[in-house]
Amino acid sequence: MAEVAKKGLEGIVVAESKTSLVNGAEGKLVYEGYPIEELAENALFEEVAFLLWNGRLPNKAELESLRSTIATEAALPKEMIAQLKSYPVKADPMAMLRTAVSALAMYDADSEDQSVEANRRKAIRITGQITTICAAWDRIRKGKEPIAPRKDLNLSQNFIYMLSGEEPDATASEAINVYLVLLAEHGMNASTFASRVTVATGSDMHSGIVSGIGTLKGPSHGGANAEAMHMFLEIGDPNNVDAWFKKNIKEGDRRIMGIGHRIYKALDPRAAILESKAKALAESSGNEKWFQIAKKLAEAARADQYFIERKLFPNVDYYSAIVLYTIHLDVDMFTPLFAMARVVGWSAHIIEQFANNRLIRPDVNYVGPMGLQWTPVDQR
Repeated sequence: MAEVAKKGLEGIVVAESKTSLVNGAEGKLVYEGYPIEELAENALFEEVAFLLWNGRLPNKAELESLRSTIATEAALPKEMIAQLKSYPVKADPMAMLRTAVSALAMYDADSEDQSVEANRRKAIRITGQITTICAAWDRIRKGKEPIAPRKDLNLSQNFIYMLSGEEPDATASEAINVYLVLLAEHGMNASTFASRVTVATGSDMHSGIVSGIGTLKGPSHGGANAEAMHMFLEIGDPNNVDAWFKKNIKEGDRRIMGIGHRIYKALDPRAAILESKAKALAESSGNEKWFQIAKKLAEAARADQYFIERKLFPNVDYYSAIVLYTIHLDVDMFTPLFAMARVVGWSAHIIEQFANNRLIRPDVNYVGPMGLQWTPVDQR
């Protein structure tokens, strides 16, 4: 008798990993033994990258070496800049990123080297380069020249600098740093699984990262924060929240984008952290409207019996949308920023997969017809 298929592979364990623990029932997220709350409060994104790639936190010299190397390696080949300028300015930013990262492999001397050392070098290089690509694309499609990364800045500061060409604002840089830390890794999510499936065939890291980007592009995965922001923009004003909730949620069949999660049945710990960062950024920027809309809508949901019974809480996408919009990032650039963070997790999993590799090849139950007889084409 055929084994019953688990839709979406729910509950199926496909690997062992040291990178992160996601405890949805208790609302806990742990990177390599460290609670996400401690990392978000204290760590630079580069420290988290080192942790996920090496299984321990760096000392001061190691941290500075990694920060400097990422900033240096973030510079794009001149051919890559020319290629970005050739893309249609109305292209989907995730399609742009997927194509650009694939092209980067052709300019990387380590591209086909699958050694541990080469994969670590590629992880560092791609992490910096994706940041530069995201900032460069935001400028190119607006008719501006891209700005090269500075070697004296950390990754979040460099992103803000490459977007604006101005000294990075401390509050905005801190908010982006926390966002990157929170989104760096999250267990065997869809894009991470896709990355591991790709390299399990013996393929290269760039191909694995491209698989991750293509998977993250979907609105049910990385695109959810953009959908949340579109919802906030539709509401438009904090005074409209109650009427919008009544019409669209209580009386309609709409979902609140960014509330509810496949894994978390308690408050997503990342959402709680981002709520405080979104509030601080809103206050420092003088633009509190979007945070107030999000906060009021979340309170309406948490007071509603439907959401209470189903244990539906804000997830990481909910308040991250406010953070990214408040730094004046276009909504369609939200998902590339997700990739900018998650590339560290993808590459950590790729390195882990190569360490004990086996082709990932699940089975499938055939449910189609049997015993059909062939008929010539002129008799069909």
